[in-house]
Amino acid sequence: MTTPICSESDLREFLAEAQADLGQARDEAQLEAVKVAYLGRKGRLTGMLRALGRLDPGRRPAAGKAVNQARRELSEALRRRRAELREERLRRSLEAGQLDVSLPGRGDARGARHPISLTMERILDIFAGLGFGIATGPEVEDEHFNFEALNIPPLHPARAMHDTFYLERKDLLLRTHTSPMQIRYLQHRKPPLRFVAPGRVYRRDADATHSPMFHQVEGMVVDEAVSMADLKGLLEKFLEDFFGPGVEFRLRPSYFPFTEPSAEVDIRSASGAWLEVLGCGLVHPRVLENCGVDTKRYNGLALGLGVERLAMLSLGILDLRSFFDNDQRFLAQFRR
Repeated sequence: MTTPICSESDLREFLAEAQADLGQARDEAQLEAVKVAYLGRKGRLTGMLRALGRLDPGRRPAAGKAVNQARRELSEALRRRRAELREERLRRSLEAGQLDVSLPGRGDARGARHPISLTMERILDIFAGLGFGIATGPEVEDEHFNFEALNIPPLHPARAMHDTFYLERKDLLLRTHTSPMQIRYLQHRKPPLRFVAPGRVYRRDADATHSPMFHQVEGMVVDEAVSMADLKGLLEKFLEDFFGPGVEFRLRPSYFPFTEPSAEVDIRSASGAWLEVLGCGLVHPRVLENCGVDTKRYNGLALGLGVERLAMLSLGILDLRSFFDNDQRFLAQFRR
């Protein structure tokens, strides 16, 4: 049942009741039940917040501030009680347990490389064999390198695709792709060039196939008379080295602000279904001009792939979140 908006005295009484319930919780399960009852989606405090919309506009700011203050106080009380329960559990465990120094050891547990590290290393090895260098750059970027220099000006609809994490300083953000490293690399080197830009990137996503932090490798070639045929040959070589000989792939027309023409690449799975693995295209002349490259003489190709995506396909992983759960049973299977 939705809790109506309360007066200040009612909120104090509400907090006292909630804190009493927290104090009576004797384990994590009971504490979680109290949290759900008060702070859950259908909890009493959530009901208060939803009811704000029914208030007169003049009363909403003060009422909203009071309810949010109550939420903060209750959250802090919940945190303190959880810490108390954990301390009590540890104390009881120490009092009850004794160390038997005569017990035999359990042996050395051998560690394992993380599957994302293994996949990243494999990708970079393939490109190194094709003569590609490696570009590096900061994970905190500004809007110029992350957007404008890549032909994504303010209010461009492509910015909505990235769903960016902005920092307190307005023009700073966590990079949404590794393309800014390509811009920095081009600005300080003369063509011909071929290089890859690997690293972590950040976007507001979190489900079975997306994560707010993930890894990309973007490759670029800048030279004279680069064509889509060159891009197709590079893709064929990379995909065969990564997935094995005979891999079947196709290019579909697509759109990216920094390439023209643009395409997405699919591979055919064992079941016959087509699975997207990366995006690519010829570098947009405006991007090269932003880096001081003579577009009358040079053009380029670019491709971008998600490391987690390739790891899932090559290792048969169904849920991307498995890579970040730190489950030792999952990670142990990648020991070499």
